[in-house]
Amino acid sequence: MDFIHDRHSNILFSLYGSKVNRIKIHNKTLTLIVDEMYQLVDGEERAFSGEISFKDCDLDLCKVLIFNKTLGEGRFNGKSICLRDFMNEYVDSEFEIITEGYFANTTTYTGWLWIDEKSPISVIMYIWNSGDMVYRVKK
Repeated sequence: MDFIHDRHSNILFSLYGSKVNRIKIHNKTLTLIVDEMYQLVDGEERAFSGEISFKDCDLDLCKVLIFNKTLGEGRFNGKSICLRDFMNEYVDSEFEIITEGYFANTTTYTGWLWIDEKSPISVIMYIWNSGDMVYRVKK
């Protein structure tokens, strides 16, 4: 079932704690496959697996900041890479979303990147798209 995010209304699903298992791009649609997304239904939080699609995504404007550790623990450093490079270099990793922000045509996800069995490192992902943002719930 598809739900289109209205950028001028409440957020339909919370992604706090969701793990992005895979990222794909096809015909300018960026899709994040997540293990769970959460929705308040009749006063109860329910978890669904599914994906979030960003239509008319401009990959040239999508960036990922990758740090050397989790932020808030003293000095840190990192790098900025384009989303396509992130998709290629970190294909076997998992990105856990901690905070999410929606601003006009930009979506920002901040969270932890889990690589192998190592401690997580902080990541900030910026996604730019001019089309709909669609939550696709798997039943």
